[in-house]
Amino acid sequence: MEDKSPGGTRKFLLVAVETIKEQASGVFVQRVQDYKLLVKLRLTITVVFSSVMAYLIASAGPVNWLAIGILSLGGFLVTGASNALNQVLEKEYDRMMKRTANRPLATGRMTVSEAVMAAGIMSVIGVTLLALFNVWAAFFGMLALLLYAFVYTPMKRISPIAVLIGAFPGALPTLIGAVAVQGELTMLGLTLFALQFFWQFPHFWSIGWLGYEDYHKAGYKMLPSKNGQQDRNTGWQSFLYALFLLPTGLLPYFLGVSGLISAGIVLLLSILYVVFSWNFYQQNDRKAALRVMFFSFLYNPLVLIALFLDKI
Repeated sequence: MEDKSPGGTRKFLLVAVETIKEQASGVFVQRVQDYKLLVKLRLTITVVFSSVMAYLIASAGPVNWLAIGILSLGGFLVTGASNALNQVLEKEYDRMMKRTANRPLATGRMTVSEAVMAAGIMSVIGVTLLALFNVWAAFFGMLALLLYAFVYTPMKRISPIAVLIGAFPGALPTLIGAVAVQGELTMLGLTLFALQFFWQFPHFWSIGWLGYEDYHKAGYKMLPSKNGQQDRNTGWQSFLYALFLLPTGLLPYFLGVSGLISAGIVLLLSILYVVFSWNFYQQNDRKAALRVMFFSFLYNPLVLIALFLDKI
């Protein structure tokens, strides 16, 4: 029989309240997870790291933590907006790939209008924060967003040249960090840009080689190979671009920004990157591609850290 006593009613209400709280908590957690996926949180954090490290390398005197905070937030929001727009444009294709099938737009957990509104708000606030430094920082921030979302994204389904196009917005965070503190284009800023620019080709192509089936299923043409196949040309191109890092990595030393220790570290890392890329070309297999990919995750942060620590 149903308990209609005051105690039974109170127990029922407590259970109902707890159930509602659990459901609300679950919805909130899911929304947080969806926005983390929308902005590609881990990727965005690495982008912000590159920009902040470039700022520190290019700066003189004590660290301005307020400026670091503004640069970090501005860069995070602009990058997050770029990634959100990327997913808006690719939601139909994301459903076809295992690694992207759970994204909020691909699953329908988030509407296109919500994602576009979030991207709009993030881009306006992000570019405004970068403009607090100077017009160069704001310009390159907006340029990175436009190139990534509206040129690189659609080009991925047309030609492997998309990787070349994508390397420009991919390298701009370091230039943004440098111009934010220096207020102008300098050889140091362009050198940091070039380091991140050339680093990306073996990085992206090893990932493209490993995920070929997924990319092919969605119609992406990411490999610099004949008919987009997993042939040696991918490793060869990776090797050629890695070679550019050897002279580029020594430029900070010749510019008087770094010393012999950091120059030696950067040179060693570049040589290893070249060797791994050469093996990728020679072996043309999953193991070699994995070596390039995993080392690429280490190369960029280690180079930036080495250049920064040499100043301390």
